[in-house]
Amino acid sequence: MNVIETSIPGVVIIEPRIFKDARGYFFESYSKKEFDEKVRPIDFVQDNESCSTYGVMRGLHFQRPPFAQSKLVRCVKGRVLDVAVDIRKGSPTYGKHVAVELTEDNHRQFFIPRGFAHGFAVLSDIAVFQYKCDNYYHPEADGGISIQDESLGIDWLIDPTKAILSEKDLNHSVLAEFDSPFDFNIDQYKK
Repeated sequence: MNVIETSIPGVVIIEPRIFKDARGYFFESYSKKEFDEKVRPIDFVQDNESCSTYGVMRGLHFQRPPFAQSKLVRCVKGRVLDVAVDIRKGSPTYGKHVAVELTEDNHRQFFIPRGFAHGFAVLSDIAVFQYKCDNYYHPEADGGISIQDESLGIDWLIDPTKAILSEKDLNHSVLAEFDSPFDFNIDQYKK
């Protein structure tokens, strides 16, 4: 696998080695050994999957400590714009984001460490989205910031008037009114 560093340390894009022939293709979507060596040691404990239609926007979500989650995400059908926003108090990149297109054709994956809000917008008719988490989901620890917060400067690549959001996602506060439960510690993001 090829690891692509982004503008925020610890947030990386992963491209698998794909083997193609007349029958189709094969790739190793996850290897703990290789991930631990090339990204950082981590123990994923839960896999999730969602299916959404064009214009659906999910996020920007996180789990509050002590139930915070790192995520390894990918789009197995369709196309999404996936975004991680730094919400670690004291971080030099606080409020900044990394965006990457994940598609069934590019097979890219996106690693989002703890201390980031995560969301995506569906750019195809249908998208099937999968992600690994390093902590179990706890509904009482749900948190979020507004996916429509213009101060974040995210170009979601869809017309905002056509966006489909859940009631919960419509009610998150903007970053300027948000009190983050995460503190910045660079040592957490080193290999």
